[in-house]
Amino acid sequence: MDTNTTCCVAGGGPAGMVLGLLLARAGVDVVVLEKHGDFLRDFRGDTVHPSTLDVLDEAGLGARFAALPHRKIDRLTMVADDGERRLVDLRTLPGRHPYIAMVPQWDFLAMLAEEAARLPGFTLLMNAEATGLLRDGDRVAGVRYRDADGAEHRIRALLTVAADGRHSTLRRASGLRLREFGAPMDVAWFRMPRRDADRDDSFLRISAGRLMAVINRTSYWQMGYLLPKGGYERVRAAGAAELRRQVVDLLPFLADRIDGLDLDAVRVLDVRVDRLRRWHRPGLLCIGDAAHAMSPIGGVGINLAVQDAVAAANLLYEPLRRGAVTSGDLAAVQRRRARPTAVVQRVQIALQNLLVRPTLRGEQPGVLRLARTLPSLPVLPRLAARMVGYGPRPEHVRVPDDAAAARLRAPSA
Repeated sequence: MDTNTTCCVAGGGPAGMVLGLLLARAGVDVVVLEKHGDFLRDFRGDTVHPSTLDVLDEAGLGARFAALPHRKIDRLTMVADDGERRLVDLRTLPGRHPYIAMVPQWDFLAMLAEEAARLPGFTLLMNAEATGLLRDGDRVAGVRYRDADGAEHRIRALLTVAADGRHSTLRRASGLRLREFGAPMDVAWFRMPRRDADRDDSFLRISAGRLMAVINRTSYWQMGYLLPKGGYERVRAAGAAELRRQVVDLLPFLADRIDGLDLDAVRVLDVRVDRLRRWHRPGLLCIGDAAHAMSPIGGVGINLAVQDAVAAANLLYEPLRRGAVTSGDLAAVQRRRARPTAVVQRVQIALQNLLVRPTLRGEQPGVLRLARTLPSLPVLPRLAARMVGYGPRPEHVRVPDDAAAARLRAPSA
């Protein structure tokens, strides 16, 4: 089956859903392809930062988002063997949202999908896996996708957007080249039960040779155990008992519930830091993780992806409505977003070198010494809060709420 649309977006993650919603608001016909049948995947990023919360306000979705179950984090703490240190205090930020909202990504995406579905120009196809590109000479002319029954379909589009993640099928098909920066760690994700008597915050636990992110998800702890790159095979070989011993050694308060931890419940994130040298080809644009895979440091992945989507919508809605998107239009998106992406990645790489590498080698990282000086240098926590909360170039919604696109579908539609 062949269909036609103005913009086809591969990937129903934060970047793809925000871009599809904003373009549909501006009167552009959009089809978003999501390869899964729902948004329920464990261990997707769930940190929604002030920059994204501002975007939701500007798009008229702030109240809807606030109604989702979520926790607010306004301080980031490092717990070392010799005490605790405050790294970032988001309460110093100006604006309506001096905090990070921790919300399950599936709830966030479902909200975006429901809002976008009310716009007449928006179509979301679930169980639709992008498998390749259509071409018209040198120009990308659309997408091939496979449905849940294995049937092949084609969508022809004026613009195709690859928002299909760090292992992007469409990026690979395009031949665009990655610049890879490497990462010293992988992350083993698992859950532990949480009790009312436990501490209330989220924190980073650091000790010689070990790092653990401990995230309060109200009813459970989301644990992110940082391991040397490729090191999870050694964990598996040592067995669940050894993993339990290491977790309790770092976090003794979990001793009364550690017996439930099993290796089958552990999921491993292959940490990558990379970005495309060129984000586009004629008829094709890459955004989000498809353009730049981020380290989990700082939890900024969702927010960089959303910023890409907002910038792309701002710059491309008019060319899309005119029916002519040039390579110059696509290059403008890369110019807008490449520098802030590179700045954030440099900060992440610096923290990998200053914190992660020495810690995993069993050394005391220099970051601990720096953390001791932060109280006497109040400007540094404020700068850190600004970088974590907003990044170097926060985007704002400039897409009009077109009168035709704003007419909501009847409830029965």
